[in-house]
Amino acid sequence: MAIIGSIIKNLIDLRDTIVSEPNAEEAQLEVLKKLLNKAKDTQFGKHYDFEAILEADDIPKMFAEKVPYFDYNKINEEWWSKMHEGEEDVTWPGKPPYFALSSGTTGKSSKRIPVTDDMVDAIRQTGIDQVGALSNFDLPTDFFEKEIMMLGSSTDLQKEGDHEEGEISGISASKIPFWFKGYYKPGDEISRIPEWDDRVQRIAENAKNWDIGALSGIPSWLELMMKKVIEYHKVDNIHEIWPNLQVYTSGGVAFEPYEKSFNALLKHPITVIDTYLASEGFIAYQQRPETHAMKLAVSNGIYFEFVPFKAEYVNQDGSITDDAPVIPISEVKEEEDYILLISTVSGAWRYLIGDTIKFTDVERHEIKITGRTKFFLNVVGSQLSVNKMNDALQEMEDKFDIKIPEFTLAAVRIDGEFHHHWYLGTEGETPEEELAKALDESLKNANKNYKVARSKALKGVKVTKVHPEMFPEWSAANKKKGGQVKMEKVMNEEKFAKWEKFVKEQKA
Repeated sequence: MAIIGSIIKNLIDLRDTIVSEPNAEEAQLEVLKKLLNKAKDTQFGKHYDFEAILEADDIPKMFAEKVPYFDYNKINEEWWSKMHEGEEDVTWPGKPPYFALSSGTTGKSSKRIPVTDDMVDAIRQTGIDQVGALSNFDLPTDFFEKEIMMLGSSTDLQKEGDHEEGEISGISASKIPFWFKGYYKPGDEISRIPEWDDRVQRIAENAKNWDIGALSGIPSWLELMMKKVIEYHKVDNIHEIWPNLQVYTSGGVAFEPYEKSFNALLKHPITVIDTYLASEGFIAYQQRPETHAMKLAVSNGIYFEFVPFKAEYVNQDGSITDDAPVIPISEVKEEEDYILLISTVSGAWRYLIGDTIKFTDVERHEIKITGRTKFFLNVVGSQLSVNKMNDALQEMEDKFDIKIPEFTLAAVRIDGEFHHHWYLGTEGETPEEELAKALDESLKNANKNYKVARSKALKGVKVTKVHPEMFPEWSAANKKKGGQVKMEKVMNEEKFAKWEKFVKEQKA
């Protein structure tokens, strides 16, 4: 019998019976009060008079009235940039010991997002809550003795003055507790290798030495890692190397678009558990096996607000209008898309994280990521969100029995008229014209705004097939290769022209 695994499983089960579910509205009010109280003497807190907000009868309402929305550019220019000049007590007490370099899909350079000790603690606490939720999954006792492959960014953080910088997965992995190090793979030495290809090569070389029971990371990069391991050892699937692999925890992106290509690397299905760890904090995690929706972490250092995701509230650059209405957690509705705003223990305030979500279960406060505000394609009124795109491509996968793990598109002008030009990452043999027709019909049937646009300003749909590995190579060419990088799903015309040039050069 797996004695250690049995002990760990029993402890998790015991914790689950002891820890009760908080009332989300009450928990969120308490989080907001703590945030305001701790930051009231910062430059930001004094500027927006947090003292007065704390004395209001309706604190959330007063907070929303006094503090404006911030996207990264706005808060960085007005506030966070002061930290880079050595100032302290700017938007949170003291100076942050870390800055997370966001490897996001948009922008010309990495964002530098402050990560405080309070945020590290909050991430750890949400991680503990997630581990506690494993009691809801039907996992065998011996699973809790297996090792966990956490494929993120390098843990070799860069020292910059009085702080260190790296991606959030690297910061989190560098702070794992000592008792977990025996379970954590690929281990400290390999995790510190800065170059993605070199790190994956070392993982492949050492893969047979490990008894991996769980994988964690972004699906596109995990696929590449598993392919490398499979190729290196000349086997047919990853279970020939890691026979006890039973769980995969995805993070930050919807898993469904990758499901078919991911499962092709396995001998048999494994349990998929979704998580939502962003550079700004650990936002949500899957609590139960009946759904892939994730429970908001309502008690751990993040205060949430929600803006209805409608075209009239979204600017062309993905920011939101100043008059966009905000909805508290007590008033959200199921199956409606919202733009997520967060205020955190790292000194982000009413911050536009860039993601859109929908509630699948309001009582449980469970959500799904539906897309990005900057990936909302509405150049000619088509109002296409990423979840609509993903749904259409899953229909294509089923219809033509192909895999399409990656894609990108843009609204481009052909002979002076707008078309949607899709690049699909697929090795399927279906002709491009047939794919374009099916994709167009699927979107017309699922989205009335798209159907109207196709009858007016949007004149056609074009599909170009490329090998799926073209997408990570594009990331590499833009110096964004590795663990946390996500491919941009929608590009503007200028970026798309660079993409097309890159694809042409790769095929030459």
